[in-house]
Amino acid sequence: MEGVEDPGVSRFREYLRINTMQPTPDYDAALDFLRKQAEAIGLEFRVLESGVKDKPIGLITWKGTRPELKSVLLTSHMDVVPVFEEHWKYPPFSAHKDEKGDIFARGAQDMKCVTSWYLEAIRRLKTQGQTFLRTIHLLFTSDEEVGSKPSELFSQSKDFQKLNVTFGLDEGIASPDEKMRVFYGERSIWWIKITFKGQPGHGSQFKKNPEQGLGSFLTVNMTQIEGGVQPNVVPAALSAVFDMRIPPTENLAALKKKISQWCQEAGDDVITEMLVDGNSSETVSLTDENPWWIAFQSACKAANVELQTEIFPAATDSRYLRKSGADMIGFSPMNNTPILLHDHNEYLNEKVFIRGVDIYCKIISALANVEV
Repeated sequence: MEGVEDPGVSRFREYLRINTMQPTPDYDAALDFLRKQAEAIGLEFRVLESGVKDKPIGLITWKGTRPELKSVLLTSHMDVVPVFEEHWKYPPFSAHKDEKGDIFARGAQDMKCVTSWYLEAIRRLKTQGQTFLRTIHLLFTSDEEVGSKPSELFSQSKDFQKLNVTFGLDEGIASPDEKMRVFYGERSIWWIKITFKGQPGHGSQFKKNPEQGLGSFLTVNMTQIEGGVQPNVVPAALSAVFDMRIPPTENLAALKKKISQWCQEAGDDVITEMLVDGNSSETVSLTDENPWWIAFQSACKAANVELQTEIFPAATDSRYLRKSGADMIGFSPMNNTPILLHDHNEYLNEKVFIRGVDIYCKIISALANVEV
């Protein structure tokens, strides 16, 4: 009947209406919603401690017929980034759907759509009476948008080890063209604070200083500048913070040595401090020797999905899960869709969402039946 909304779309919109915006995300409401979905599907739901107070982790488990095999993980984060409501066409937690089927909400692309795809695909497969060799875990994490500390600690815990994960899926990014982007690794994050010390004095006097500009290398943004007390006083020190994003192909030790050398050459009063010293060098092998990649790729082909492989430009929970031994791929089947994560008027079209459920049904079925 025309005008009747797909039930999966309705549930997606219900989840979008839960305000999990940083810095005060309503995790209790999100977990209550996820618990109800698990109960409706007929699966076990648990809330686990992440290791960070008041930052819980949700878990849904669908046991396989051979539970001794290593499991498949479907992970997604519950929190979303802040909004500037005055720039939105519609209230950002209304999940308003316009006449074109575009659903506007914070989290529509990052990443409540992925959570909902997992749930809707599992619901459909369970309703069809499907069973799989491997156990499937759905993990719902906290605080990914502010550094992923809960996921970092949880990935090192006994609770995570008990999940026995070998391969998993996490978020990707929309694609404006026909291809869908799949991410097999991500860049390391370095936040470097450089402090330049000098001789304080009156603002009318010029103090000779031999330092040169650092210049740009890889992806570098100067994000903070600190120093100074008043306009007519030369400060004793100035500092700048640089946000660097480094691909896994880069030699991190050599790069760190180079930066240290530059600062030493600039003078004894130039001090380097590593605020964040990330290492995300782990990547997934995209070769015919990797049965997980073969299964993922074959499922996408069966769904008429053309893939474009990339390194993720930012950071996700996957960087910690990879360090714990799980191969993780980032994938959000949103093609022909503008990239609007963290942007004003974030939206996802309902037809893209419905197709995503079909795609995930094929992917999950293929991964959960890998026999190696």
